[in-house]
Amino acid sequence: MKLRLFLDEDVHEALAVALRERGHDAVHALEERWLGPSDESQLNFATKENRCLGTFNVGDFVRLHNHWMEQSREHAGIIVCKQLPTGETLRRLLVLLQKESGDLVRGQVRFL
Repeated sequence: MKLRLFLDEDVHEALAVALRERGHDAVHALEERWLGPSDESQLNFATKENRCLGTFNVGDFVRLHNHWMEQSREHAGIIVCKQLPTGETLRRLLVLLQKESGDLVRGQVRFL
């Protein structure tokens, strides 16, 4: 199954547009009018939509992932990255998207 992405509000909105232009299924929090919710709410939303969550909020989402694992909860995946220029983030995401599928990242954290 192809990896579908939900990019949170910390990530550049242009990244979702650039990914779609390259044939990937990516939405941004601004497009979904999903601004200001807690990290937990964002992960719940992404999981419900069967989308891997992409964020620059590394520490909080790694902790949230660990918390979900302790509770035996599964999410559709989390991709974390330190804040980089849009072009570099796009390049790294495209490499990951060539290698990974939705099934492989389910319940996992991937670092760009």
